[in-house]
Amino acid sequence: MFSKEEIRAIAGAFDLKGDYLGFAPVITGHINNTLRLDYTDNGAPKRYILQNINTTVFRDPEVLMQNVSRTTAFVYDKLQQRGGAENRCLVCYPTKTGKTYYTDEQGRVWRVYNFIENSVSYDLLSDETLFYKAAKGFGEYANLLSDFPMDALGETIPDFHHTAKRYQTFLAAVEENAAGRRDTCRPEIDFVTARADVTHAITDLLENGSLPLRVTHNDTKLNNILFDRDTNEPVCVVDLDTVMPGSCLYDFGDAIRAGASTAAEDEEDVSKVHLDLGLFAAYVKGFLEAAGDALTPLEIELLPLGAKVITFECGMRFLTDYLQGDVYFRTAYPTHNLVRCRTQFALVADMERRWDELQRIVREAQNR
Repeated sequence: MFSKEEIRAIAGAFDLKGDYLGFAPVITGHINNTLRLDYTDNGAPKRYILQNINTTVFRDPEVLMQNVSRTTAFVYDKLQQRGGAENRCLVCYPTKTGKTYYTDEQGRVWRVYNFIENSVSYDLLSDETLFYKAAKGFGEYANLLSDFPMDALGETIPDFHHTAKRYQTFLAAVEENAAGRRDTCRPEIDFVTARADVTHAITDLLENGSLPLRVTHNDTKLNNILFDRDTNEPVCVVDLDTVMPGSCLYDFGDAIRAGASTAAEDEEDVSKVHLDLGLFAAYVKGFLEAAGDALTPLEIELLPLGAKVITFECGMRFLTDYLQGDVYFRTAYPTHNLVRCRTQFALVADMERRWDELQRIVREAQNR
């Protein structure tokens, strides 16, 4: 995709230590193109990560890289104060002109991070211990950024988790019925409209000040944590493109939605879809231990609500896309988005059935 000459020239635009040796592709993610840059610095090997930012998805690289560079610098300083940041967080390397990103002659946008050595990521959850450790990683991330100045952060994707606005988009999709599919998903439409109050449960609390506005990652799935290859402890949160203002309930909720379900996101048999209480408890424990006193009592109390709202929102987005004719999410077959929305709604329904248990788990973890 990229020639040797192109990558050498692009790497040369950044202020990097050492002598350039070459590059290799890194197979990770679905949005940005990622390469490893190999250097030698006074005879010692040194590596960096070079990424081509997908500006079709992220249309304002200025705001995106402003968010990334400011939060990574903030985390780095905090870790330095706590004993050292080496190999524990991403660092944005500037260009030789001092910018946080480089635009090449073809208009492509590039950035460079440090390479986190001796690390590994996991796409599949193996046990409660790994989920607990991932929770510690994201909890520490929330703690480190708990006093970040929010006026220094922009919206990479406006209204990304504004569930009430997502609901209005859904209602418009039902009304328009662009793909002629409305009659094939009446039960799912009714599921959403019966829970209209859920759509503003968090946004109202943010808007009236009951919940604080936080730096949120907004994609807290397992493979966005790097673990130490030897100890399997969490070392670094990655994939920061959707870092922007929000609620910590969003990040907690997305992790539970993605990691604590007993079935795949597109499982056709919804009888297999449940919330694994063991995984839920493990994540709550790790998240609260690492977040420490950074969270308010109300935020902790409402963690189950975060799981429900984000799972509901995701299902509603799948259903909206199905009604619109699959214009956003990539699908493998005509009813793929409908199947996806059904798994999310089955997970929401299971949360509702076990609500008292979820609240008890959170209370017990809080009181330990």
